Amino acid sequence: MSRIRDPEVHVRRQQPPGGGGPPGGAEPPGGAGASGRAGASGRAGRPRLRAGAAAFTSLTALAATTLVTGPAVGVPSAVPCALSRTSAHHSLGLDTWNGSYPRPGGALDAVMIFLSFPDAEPLTGPAELAADHFPGTSEYFERASYGRFTLRPHPRDVWTPMPRESGAYGIRRDWDTGKRAMYLRDAVAAADASVDFSRYDIVYLVADPDAPGVDSDATKVVNLERPLEADGTEIKRVVTVFERHPPDRNVLAHETGHVFDLPDLYHRPEDGRGDWDTHVGDWDVMGSQFGLAPDLLGWHKWKLGWLSRAQVTCVRGAGPEVVSLEPADAPRGPGGTLGTRLAVVRTGRDSALAIEARSDAGNDAGTCTEGVLVYRVRSGTASGDGPVEVVDAHPGTEACGDRSVYPPLADAPLEEGETFTVPDTGVRIEVTGRTASDVWTVRITPGKAD
Repeated sequence: MSRIRDPEVHVRRQQPPGGGGPPGGAEPPGGAGASGRAGASGRAGRPRLRAGAAAFTSLTALAATTLVTGPAVGVPSAVPCALSRTSAHHSLGLDTWNGSYPRPGGALDAVMIFLSFPDAEPLTGPAELAADHFPGTSEYFERASYGRFTLRPHPRDVWTPMPRESGAYGIRRDWDTGKRAMYLRDAVAAADASVDFSRYDIVYLVADPDAPGVDSDATKVVNLERPLEADGTEIKRVVTVFERHPPDRNVLAHETGHVFDLPDLYHRPEDGRGDWDTHVGDWDVMGSQFGLAPDLLGWHKWKLGWLSRAQVTCVRGAGPEVVSLEPADAPRGPGGTLGTRLAVVRTGRDSALAIEARSDAGNDAGTCTEGVLVYRVRSGTASGDGPVEVVDAHPGTEACGDRSVYPPLADAPLEEGETFTVPDTGVRIEVTGRTASDVWTVRITPGKAD
């Protein structure tokens, strides 16, 4: 019998008002947007909102205590500003790769298995449920990786019958581990006769969303301390999908990010109430699947190998350094070129400041602000505990109150002509220009370490 540990407990809540995406269930950490906040403009005289393509340039789970160990693989892009990987769950250190996770380079194959139950007749077919997630999820990663990673889905075209009624598994957001283990064993055993698990890198188990015992809040990644075995291969983790039809926006991109060792960036209030998006707001799908700018942060792209040493500038020394930043969310340039996308200032043994430009390109096409985003990274902080915190360059204002998951951070980026000194670091950031081709010129002066 396999033992299952639970580092990916995702508590879900309702999507933010005006936040977009299909109606229905909610997946954490979609934030609670507030109507009646600062309104369309967070700062007098400065346009803050986008309307479709017409955009204004403006200011722009419970974590496991130990890591599932695997062979350490060096990250070729490591530079002096690359933090070391620690034992924190989903550590954002990137000097080595945790080999127990698949690394998203080239192409990976994912099987999508649809599970039915004896107490319900499915109302939606497998093909329609597969279309809820693909090709959208593959396109998300294609854009985020600059074409360096392809997620190839292999959805089954039939239902796989489960041996027990849906209520027998006690499916819910904080799931009993014993019943969850029973669910996984039953699902793999039921599918094994028709699925060759050795052919796939990722397993998605999709439950009939209309079965009475299925709770849409229970979608999560389950890591297996002792892997299940099928077809001569070990199944180390499974994405369990319980989404309603249609599903939450970007839900599978968020969960698949965990398969690649990315952490939850949202803040989970102890009582389950209050703001969940105080750490990163709209700025990464691992913080909120409902975010207006849900592309992965440049640090995540560096960790995953989509940015190399050539695209990361490590700012060191006492004097200022001028860096030209292409937006981290923009596709490759003419001829497939990729310039500097991330600047990093080391602030401590396991901490750094990351600086990147964000625009309305790629996965961030729905953003309402553009500019130079600054955020803190801590490699010793576990998933869900705040390993990334966006620095709010305009702490007294808000923006996009009708759509943002967390309006106080919607205007966090710096725009052209602005200067900001990051509290507790002394690091000074000046945005001195922006070219017609959308390259941002940033003058960075390192300060004291943490």
